[in-house]
Amino acid sequence: MFPIRDSINHHGPALVTRLLIAMNVAVFFWQVSLGPQGFQWVVYQYGFIPKAFFADPGGQFWHIFTSMFMHGGFEHILGNMWFLWVFGPAVEARLGTGRYLTVYVLAGIGAALTQAFFLPHSTVPMIGASGAISGVLGAYFVLFPRAWVLTLLWPLPPIFFWLPAALLIGYWVLIQVLYGLLGLPGVAWWAHVGGFAVGYLLTLVLRPRRPYKDEPFWYREYGF
Repeated sequence: MFPIRDSINHHGPALVTRLLIAMNVAVFFWQVSLGPQGFQWVVYQYGFIPKAFFADPGGQFWHIFTSMFMHGGFEHILGNMWFLWVFGPAVEARLGTGRYLTVYVLAGIGAALTQAFFLPHSTVPMIGASGAISGVLGAYFVLFPRAWVLTLLWPLPPIFFWLPAALLIGYWVLIQVLYGLLGLPGVAWWAHVGGFAVGYLLTLVLRPRRPYKDEPFWYREYGF
């Protein structure tokens, strides 16, 4: 199932979300410009490797931040940036710039550390913004449980239908946990779970306490 858009009519300018997407895309095209060997080199040079982190936490901690802006291919970055575009603007408008960035960055850190905890001896570089974006999903789950998401059901022929955001995101989390328990290779499943948990918990603390109706800048009625 692939999200197309949510049911909130207006999110505001989403400047931070746009900036994050632009930064990720710029870094990815820089990776591609290096050629296949250069691409592989920067993945190992700037990716987050759990075994290396536990051998030298202080020296390797910055790799968490560099890994958050790198991707392994076009499908990888397109999927991540699309999820950020669908769910990020509403969270950004609701939390504001500072709190939104706090959730994003800390969720990315939490995601990397969670993956390292479950696979401490892994020498495979972890790259991608999916851990941080999982935190955005956690925030969306807290802030907009009654929103709906237009969803594309694969495979072909395509079928479009509306799902409650809480149901769609809940299903997504369940899949991450299940695949993590099964140990399926190729994706940092536990990073997704850890990022979601950090985003969820942080948003419970950081979300504005005022009623929605007192925030006309971002709030609009849900509608299709």
